[in-house]
Amino acid sequence: MTDRVLRKAALSLVLSLMVGGLGAAPPPAQVYPVQEQFVDSGGVLIYVKTVGKGDPLILLHGGPGATHEYLLPHLLPLARHNRLVFIDERGSGRSQKLEDATRYTTEAMADDVEAVRKALGLGKVSVLGHSCGGVLAQAYALKYPANLSHLVLCSTFHSARAMNEVFRKMKEKMPPELRASIDRMEAEGLFGKGRPYERGRYTAEYAEAAWGQGYFPYLYGARPDPRFEASNAGPDDWAVYREMWGSHGEFVIDGNLTSVEYADRLPGLKMPTLITVGDHDECDPSLAREMNRLIPGSRLVVLPNSGHMTFVDQPKAFLEAVDGFLHPARTR
Repeated sequence: MTDRVLRKAALSLVLSLMVGGLGAAPPPAQVYPVQEQFVDSGGVLIYVKTVGKGDPLILLHGGPGATHEYLLPHLLPLARHNRLVFIDERGSGRSQKLEDATRYTTEAMADDVEAVRKALGLGKVSVLGHSCGGVLAQAYALKYPANLSHLVLCSTFHSARAMNEVFRKMKEKMPPELRASIDRMEAEGLFGKGRPYERGRYTAEYAEAAWGQGYFPYLYGARPDPRFEASNAGPDDWAVYREMWGSHGEFVIDGNLTSVEYADRLPGLKMPTLITVGDHDECDPSLAREMNRLIPGSRLVVLPNSGHMTFVDQPKAFLEAVDGFLHPARTR
């Protein structure tokens, strides 16, 4: 056999091994450009960030008064199969802040979501809402059902009264000393104390008691965030938070979110709906089970060893649940 023939045979062997997978070249890298825009919703500029390919999935953050940032990078893998549309709700994050705080309502924010959908020409959309973003997702679904293809409700509530009952039981389970300390601070008033820049937020003592000791056991499970600081756990915008949640503490909703009583209306939702919750979620699993009962054909996923931040505690299971729900053909 000549050298030329040997070289050709060797080259053929190498190519066949590569094609066969032994030395397979990696697939080409995928690029997912990020776009940032502002949508004018009735005179209020709403910040929007989009990334990904596929059918649009609008993502609504909690708080109220947080931003889309805490959803990143945890939900980014969904961009492989959906165009993710992150929104900062009015008054929060990079969206416009309003002088008149009474304009911070779930109903107005639902209209902002619709303005974004129309301005970006998204057509029918899926909507995923986490925590208070799940309340907003329900409000949008109830007002604009024809524009929804799928609804995903994550660690949320459908009734302010029911959520307040969860908080009442949560306080009952606290060590007596902690409960007494929280009750005392709430009775004395939580705002207007300290230096001028401190007066519009919780005191450090209350933040540590409420968020550090009171809430933290319900926030995480398998993967507690080692960077968590109770003093930094507050909302991005306190005006939004106080208008919607209230000013009398973490364990009672007495702002305009008291209007959230959707139990009688949820049976009218007809779009495919997924409900996720942690097994020891701040938004107790009993709320998720009730929503599951009320929404016809809805699917419930309870994530084990998970608190409120289910996509942090159980990222693989959370993403598989959402992706499988949005793209059932992929999992068959």
